Amino acid sequence: MDQTLQPMTISIRELTSLLEPLIRRVVREELAQVVVKRPDTFYLKPDSPLRDDMVEILSRKQRGEIKLYSHAEVWGE
Repeated sequence: MDQTLQPMTISIRELTSLLEPLIRRVVREELAQVVVKRPDTFYLKPDSPLRDDMVEILSRKQRGEIKLYSHAEVWGE
């Protein structure tokens, strides 16, 4: 059985749809750790694009559109 990796071509749209959820999960988890470890150093202004993204992620989670993974689930720690 040949187990060599074969090159695969995917579109930018497909790549984005694969990477976006992973990146959002990782960023969310890392930001959550910062908030817990140093709550006095992290503040998002109400008009911040990052805050808007985090609010959108939370809304999507509450609607059941996405599942957010813990740090341990993502990194296997």
